[in-house]
Amino acid sequence: MKKGLLTLLFTILLVMSVSVASAKEDRPYKDGPVTDVSFIRTKPGKFDDYMKWVATVWKQSNEEAKKAGIIIGYRVSTSEPRNPSDPDLILEITYPNMATFDGLTEKLDAIAEKVEGSVQKSNQNEIDRGSLRDVLGSVLTRELVLK
Repeated sequence: MKKGLLTLLFTILLVMSVSVASAKEDRPYKDGPVTDVSFIRTKPGKFDDYMKWVATVWKQSNEEAKKAGIIIGYRVSTSEPRNPSDPDLILEITYPNMATFDGLTEKLDAIAEKVEGSVQKSNQNEIDRGSLRDVLGSVLTRELVLK
Protein backbone atom coordinates (compact mmCIF):
# COMPACT_ATOMS: atom_id res chain seq x y z
CA MET A 1 0.00 0.00 0.00
CA LYS A 2 2.77 2.46 0.98
CA LYS A 3 4.81 1.49 -2.07
CA GLY A 4 1.84 2.16 -4.37
CA LEU A 5 1.20 5.55 -2.75
CA LEU A 6 4.85 6.54 -3.11
CA THR A 7 4.83 5.46 -6.76
CA LEU A 8 1.67 7.50 -7.38
CA LEU A 9 3.16 10.61 -5.72
CA PHE A 10 6.40 10.21 -7.67
CA THR A 11 4.45 9.86 -10.92
CA ILE A 12 2.38 12.99 -10.19
CA LEU A 13 5.52 15.02 -9.40
CA LEU A 14 7.22 13.77 -12.56
CA VAL A 15 4.23 14.70 -14.75
CA MET A 16 4.00 18.15 -13.14
CA SER A 17 7.70 18.87 -13.65
CA VAL A 18 7.57 17.73 -17.29
CA SER A 19 4.50 19.89 -17.98
CA VAL A 20 6.14 22.97 -16.37
CA ALA A 21 9.33 22.40 -18.37
CA SER A 22 7.43 21.93 -21.63
CA ALA A 23 5.31 25.04 -20.97
CA LYS A 24 8.51 27.01 -20.48
CA GLU A 25 9.93 25.69 -23.74
CA ASP A 26 6.71 26.50 -25.62
CA ARG A 27 7.00 30.24 -25.02
CA PRO A 28 8.11 32.07 -28.16
CA TYR A 29 10.09 34.61 -26.11
CA LYS A 30 12.38 35.04 -23.13
CA ASP A 31 12.67 37.86 -20.60
CA GLY A 32 15.00 40.61 -21.75
CA PRO A 33 16.43 43.86 -20.41
CA VAL A 34 14.39 46.29 -18.30
CA THR A 35 14.09 49.97 -19.27
CA ASP A 36 13.05 52.84 -17.02
CA VAL A 37 11.42 55.49 -19.23
CA SER A 38 10.95 58.97 -17.73
CA PHE A 39 8.70 61.57 -19.34
CA ILE A 40 9.92 65.15 -18.83
CA ARG A 41 8.34 68.47 -19.71
CA THR A 42 10.83 71.32 -19.64
CA LYS A 43 9.57 74.69 -18.50
CA PRO A 44 9.22 77.42 -21.13
CA GLY A 45 12.64 78.69 -22.22
CA LYS A 46 14.48 76.11 -20.07
CA PHE A 47 15.03 73.26 -22.56
CA ASP A 48 18.69 74.11 -23.24
CA ASP A 49 19.41 74.69 -19.54
CA TYR A 50 17.99 71.28 -18.69
CA MET A 51 19.85 69.65 -21.58
CA LYS A 52 23.12 71.03 -20.16
CA TRP A 53 22.48 68.95 -17.04
CA VAL A 54 21.49 65.92 -19.14
CA ALA A 55 24.65 66.23 -21.26
CA THR A 56 26.90 66.51 -18.20
CA VAL A 57 25.82 65.07 -14.84
CA TRP A 58 23.14 62.68 -16.13
CA LYS A 59 25.44 61.38 -18.87
CA GLN A 60 28.45 61.08 -16.52
CA SER A 61 26.36 59.20 -13.96
CA ASN A 62 25.10 56.80 -16.61
CA GLU A 63 28.59 56.27 -18.02
CA GLU A 64 29.79 55.36 -14.51
CA ALA A 65 26.82 52.99 -14.06
CA LYS A 66 27.61 51.42 -17.42
CA LYS A 67 31.28 50.89 -16.47
CA ALA A 68 30.14 49.28 -13.21
CA GLY A 69 27.80 46.92 -15.10
CA ILE A 70 24.71 48.37 -13.44
CA ILE A 71 23.15 49.48 -16.72
CA ILE A 72 23.62 48.41 -20.31
CA GLY A 73 22.62 51.68 -21.93
CA TYR A 74 20.78 54.98 -21.85
CA ARG A 75 19.07 57.23 -24.35
CA VAL A 76 17.65 60.73 -24.70
CA SER A 77 14.81 61.50 -27.11
CA THR A 78 12.77 64.59 -27.82
CA SER A 79 9.10 64.66 -28.63
CA GLU A 80 6.80 67.36 -29.97
CA PRO A 81 4.17 67.90 -27.27
CA ARG A 82 0.57 67.90 -28.51
CA ASN A 83 -0.78 69.46 -25.33
CA PRO A 84 0.56 70.92 -22.05
CA SER A 85 0.58 67.53 -20.33
CA ASP A 86 2.78 65.83 -22.95
CA PRO A 87 6.55 65.44 -22.52
CA ASP A 88 9.09 67.21 -24.69
CA LEU A 89 11.93 65.00 -23.49
CA ILE A 90 12.15 61.27 -22.79
CA LEU A 91 15.01 59.78 -20.78
CA GLU A 92 15.62 56.02 -20.86
CA ILE A 93 17.96 53.89 -18.78
CA THR A 94 18.25 50.18 -19.60
CA TYR A 95 19.19 47.59 -16.98
CA PRO A 96 20.26 44.00 -17.76
CA ASN A 97 17.39 42.48 -15.75
CA MET A 98 15.07 42.96 -12.77
CA ALA A 99 17.66 41.53 -10.36
CA THR A 100 19.74 44.66 -10.93
CA PHE A 101 17.24 46.60 -8.82
CA ASP A 102 18.27 44.69 -5.67
CA GLY A 103 20.62 47.01 -3.77
CA LEU A 104 20.45 49.62 -6.55
CA THR A 105 20.15 52.62 -4.21
CA GLU A 106 23.51 51.94 -2.58
CA LYS A 107 25.19 51.46 -5.96
CA LEU A 108 23.73 54.70 -7.33
CA ASP A 109 24.63 56.60 -4.14
CA ALA A 110 28.28 55.65 -4.71
CA ILE A 111 28.06 57.01 -8.26
CA ALA A 112 26.36 60.23 -7.04
CA GLU A 113 29.22 60.76 -4.60
CA LYS A 114 31.76 60.25 -7.36
CA VAL A 115 30.03 62.47 -9.94
CA GLU A 116 28.39 65.15 -7.79
CA GLY A 117 30.48 65.11 -4.62
CA SER A 118 27.92 63.71 -2.18
CA VAL A 119 24.45 62.21 -1.96
CA GLN A 120 23.26 65.39 -0.22
CA LYS A 121 24.51 67.55 -3.10
CA SER A 122 22.85 65.18 -5.56
CA ASN A 123 19.57 65.51 -3.66
CA GLN A 124 19.83 69.32 -3.64
CA ASN A 125 20.56 69.31 -7.39
CA GLU A 126 17.40 67.24 -7.88
CA ILE A 127 15.41 69.92 -6.06
CA ASP A 128 17.07 72.68 -8.09
CA ARG A 129 16.17 70.98 -11.39
CA GLY A 130 12.54 71.51 -10.44
CA SER A 131 12.92 75.06 -11.74
CA LEU A 132 13.84 73.68 -15.17
CA ARG A 133 11.41 70.82 -15.69
CA ASP A 134 8.48 68.79 -14.47
CA VAL A 135 8.62 65.02 -14.30
CA LEU A 136 5.32 63.85 -15.79
CA GLY A 137 5.84 60.23 -14.81
CA SER A 138 7.75 57.12 -15.70
CA VAL A 139 7.17 53.55 -16.75
CA LEU A 140 9.23 50.42 -16.28
CA THR A 141 9.21 48.13 -19.32
CA ARG A 142 10.73 44.73 -19.94
CA GLU A 143 11.75 43.67 -23.40
CA LEU A 144 10.49 40.29 -24.54
CA VAL A 145 13.18 38.77 -26.72
CA LEU A 146 11.58 36.69 -29.44
CA LYS A 147 13.10 33.26 -30.06
